[in-house]
Amino acid sequence: MIIGIGVDVVDIARFERALVRTPTLKSRLFAEGEQLKDGQPMPLRSLAGRFAAKEALIKALGDSTGVQWHDMQVVSDPLGNPSFLLRDSTRTIAERRGISSFHLSMSHDAGIAIAYVIAES
Repeated sequence: MIIGIGVDVVDIARFERALVRTPTLKSRLFAEGEQLKDGQPMPLRSLAGRFAAKEALIKALGDSTGVQWHDMQVVSDPLGNPSFLLRDSTRTIAERRGISSFHLSMSHDAGIAIAYVIAES
């Protein structure tokens, strides 16, 4: 059964300006492993997609109270398919809502990143 749905859109240029204006923002939003791909810095468009994914996850949860950015990491399987690694407060919130799985889709094109999340019991 679907418990929640979330979608978020990020303007990549605006996201870049925020990262330049506030240099500590990247480390506040993303765990170290989320910032790298094959040992190299993650492309900006991919970071924007991950930010959109976290925002969409919050919407699918239904509330951001108690959610910590590092407690909802976007990870990829060996084929590059994205999913969430939930820890601590965010995992507890999902469990309390009866959520057993999340489906995540992300994309970016024409200066926009988008993410869609479905939370299921």
